[in-house]
Amino acid sequence: MVDDVPQRLHCACGIDVHAHMVPAEFPAYLGRKMPAQWPSTAAAPDAGGLCHRHVMIAGKNYRTVSEKCWSVTRRLADLPEMGLALQAISPMPELLSYWMDPADAQQLLRYLNEQIASMVAESGGALIGMGAVPLQDVDAAIAELRYVIETLGFAGVEIGSNVNGVPIGDPCFDTFFEACEALDAAVFVHALKPTGMDRLVGPAPLEQVLGYPTDVGLAAASVITGNLMLRRPRLRIAFSHGGGTLAMLLPRLQQGWGVFPALKEQVQVSPVEQARQLFFDTLVFDAPTLAHLIAVFGQTQLMVGTDYPFNFHERAPLARIDAAGLDADVAALLTDGNARRFLARAFAAPTESPKERA
Repeated sequence: MVDDVPQRLHCACGIDVHAHMVPAEFPAYLGRKMPAQWPSTAAAPDAGGLCHRHVMIAGKNYRTVSEKCWSVTRRLADLPEMGLALQAISPMPELLSYWMDPADAQQLLRYLNEQIASMVAESGGALIGMGAVPLQDVDAAIAELRYVIETLGFAGVEIGSNVNGVPIGDPCFDTFFEACEALDAAVFVHALKPTGMDRLVGPAPLEQVLGYPTDVGLAAASVITGNLMLRRPRLRIAFSHGGGTLAMLLPRLQQGWGVFPALKEQVQVSPVEQARQLFFDTLVFDAPTLAHLIAVFGQTQLMVGTDYPFNFHERAPLARIDAAGLDADVAALLTDGNARRFLARAFAAPTESPKERA
């Protein structure tokens, strides 16, 4: 009998651009007065044969995580079953620490970046580093960006959808994105402290379920209305959770651009045209929605995203792509081809090792 299951579902060939790490422990604070939100970990009951730890922030358990967050061995053991060959790892977004003093945040983020570098080195090439920067201070962020790209050899950085309430499309971040473009660094945008939580009725997980995609959609819209890609046409910037609400907002934004003179004056190129310069992950948990995103944003702009290893993650990303009814060439782009373009630094021919550059 001929096997009619697509070959890509039998292979571990996918590239995951959206996965997170949390260290087993956090460093002791080295300054004079420890910030209230300096994180720590505490032992948690083991479950499912895995070690667990509570991530404590401001004296409260922010999230309980398993050793898959820091154990390279555990992580690599899961990749083949998910159909993945490579995985880009970035910090749990709450650790981006934009609300701290920049010097304190830089101290914490340097530790996280070094931990990511250690995981990448241990993985034998299966993991790709995406660092973190203190974007509440653009100059400090650029300095850390240079460190993670030029010294640690990362492919790029993760940033939040807003920085203390300021959307990333705001011109105040332009010099940071200029540096990203110059360094050929990929930028992955993740939801962080989303707006509108006061309008939700229900328990805390609704922040992840509904708040995150809302904030990501507004962040992506701010990039379009702020004309970022017109100033930085070589910037590779991707949005988590399929761009959140953007795909539904985009037709309205496009129509408004043709109706309101003030909007036409502000947005210098068609919103649809600008949107198709952005990248997005596939983390929407629904094959018809994924097919719609391809129709809206283009087959060259979607990449696998899982949110591994948290509980609310996509466990069979290649099967989800197959269920969208794509032809083989398009499925191959989503599985790994587009991610190779986005994470270009990770696939460039090496000239010298990060340690040799240090």
